[in-house]
Amino acid sequence: MTRADLLQVVPATARYADDLAQLHAGLFAEPWSAASLGELLAHPGALAFLVLAGPAPTGGRRQEVAGFVLGRLAADEAEILTLGVASAWQRRGLGRRLLEEVVRAATARGARRLYLEVGAGNSAARALYGVRGFEESGRRRGYYVRPGLPAEDAVNLSLAL
Repeated sequence: MTRADLLQVVPATARYADDLAQLHAGLFAEPWSAASLGELLAHPGALAFLVLAGPAPTGGRRQEVAGFVLGRLAADEAEILTLGVASAWQRRGLGRRLLEEVVRAATARGARRLYLEVGAGNSAARALYGVRGFEESGRRRGYYVRPGLPAEDAVNLSLAL
């Protein structure tokens, strides 16, 4: 059995808030707390999925959270708030699987358009979204400001569902 055989995409629930906070902190400059993630996951409009890696819980070893996508739904619009894949699992199609899952769920819940925002310099993410058909719908100049780095534009993308 390969590592890829041990992956499953499941709905994210508040019980995973600590794991998600830890993974988010390792991936993003401004990490979200377990409390804020728990609140998002408990919201009825949440669109949240994660990839679990490793043997099934009955196998005796705790599964690793290898990636996640967190979003929300309001009326007929959905938004991806954050999507991340643990460095050990990147470049293996997990981001694409998570993106497809949130597109499917948003569509099933009546969304007609899906939005997200990404740093202009995040070429891997922009490629992922571009392949799926997201188109640039706006730009926030100098939106991302990080100590010691030049300001970066936020690119707004959207996808008709």
